[in-house]
Amino acid sequence: MRHDRMAVLSAMMDQGVIPVFYNPDFETCRAVIQACSDAGAKCIEFTNRGEFAADLFLQLARHFAKADPSVIMGVGSIVDAPTAGLYIANGARFVVGPVLNADVARVCNRRKVPYSPGCGTASEISEAEELGVEIVKIFPGSSVGGPSFVKAVLGPMPWSRIMPTGGVDPTEDSLRAWFAAGIVAAGIGSKLITKELLAAKDWDGVETAVGEALALVNKIRGEDNG
Repeated sequence: MRHDRMAVLSAMMDQGVIPVFYNPDFETCRAVIQACSDAGAKCIEFTNRGEFAADLFLQLARHFAKADPSVIMGVGSIVDAPTAGLYIANGARFVVGPVLNADVARVCNRRKVPYSPGCGTASEISEAEELGVEIVKIFPGSSVGGPSFVKAVLGPMPWSRIMPTGGVDPTEDSLRAWFAAGIVAAGIGSKLITKELLAAKDWDGVETAVGEALALVNKIRGEDNG
């Protein structure tokens, strides 16, 4: 299968910043996703919102399977197993949720699709890992304690791979604080793909913004490794 579990997990961690996006218009979604891909962000989280979002996702997945097979379409805001199964059937290569749900984990494991549930405590993170989760989402990132929470958790649980969403800005200060704490990736939504860029249909601007965020992560990681 294209983009198997191991490849997707590696791509998410290598990328470092996962754009999080939803719009009810196919053409807007297509343009934004292509701009993200062109910037180097191949993993994109499509948020499950709005009526018929799953149908829109299927259209997009079919489009990119031909137009740009390097795109790795994931789905976010998944809280139950039937919805996870629907999106996996529609081409989702990773599944993200605001909460931890064991039934979603089982569906994803059965199909070897990475699952990143939203957790807010060390116990939830541990429970997610018992269910086979490799990259745990913490949500909302700023509300659960920010970078200091991540650092505190990784002290006794250094094997955990954490991806915050909510409270991460595409700025050097914000990204530096989070990555210094030990995260492997961050989901960023409207602070990266802004309402202003969408209103102006500034797809080049989206590509630039995403590219700059990826470059910042590479810079920060390079300094840490140096």
